[in-house]
Amino acid sequence: MKKIRILSMLLAITLIYSCKEAPKKEVKKEELSYSIATETSTINWTAFKTTDKVPVKGQFTEFSIENSKKASTPLEALDGIKFKIPVSSLFTKDTIRDGKLKKFFFGVMKNTTFLSGTVHTTNQNTGTVDLNMNGITHTLPITFVLSENNVVINAEMNVDNWQAQEALISLNEACKDLHTGPDGVTKTWSEVKIEVSTNFIQN
Repeated sequence: MKKIRILSMLLAITLIYSCKEAPKKEVKKEELSYSIATETSTINWTAFKTTDKVPVKGQFTEFSIENSKKASTPLEALDGIKFKIPVSSLFTKDTIRDGKLKKFFFGVMKNTTFLSGTVHTTNQNTGTVDLNMNGITHTLPITFVLSENNVVINAEMNVDNWQAQEALISLNEACKDLHTGPDGVTKTWSEVKIEVSTNFIQN
């Protein structure tokens, strides 16, 4: 009888332990990484003419990243990126204007087959670009709006900071008729607004 009781207890203990759930293995979440998608990026700019400051819009249709990288956040993916923009990709929907800009503006500058630079992020909304143009590297302040899959960068540059006065005079003379307002004054502004929109690839 005693043996039967002991066997019954052992059987009960075995059943209790066998019914317990096996410990769950922790499933590690796959960490995402981000990189810049140059194929879906746009680089738009707005220049100004006449004393009324009439906008002239255009874009660069190509650019490349020299140090493409993957990062754990979009902000890290943006920080430190080095880019090159071929001036030949300038596009304003007006072939005559395109030709004048390439010849009389960029063509007057030094070493300006490409515009190049490095992006530095200060925080979630501001940063700088070390922009090289006319053989000169100058720091351009930027602001940006960052989301999971996209960043829109805005800046306002003054080409005088890149010693482009000669190029500006050359362009103003070449476009004299079109850059003369109702007041009879011919003017090409040194300020240029820039907007860059680029997407992130999630890997």
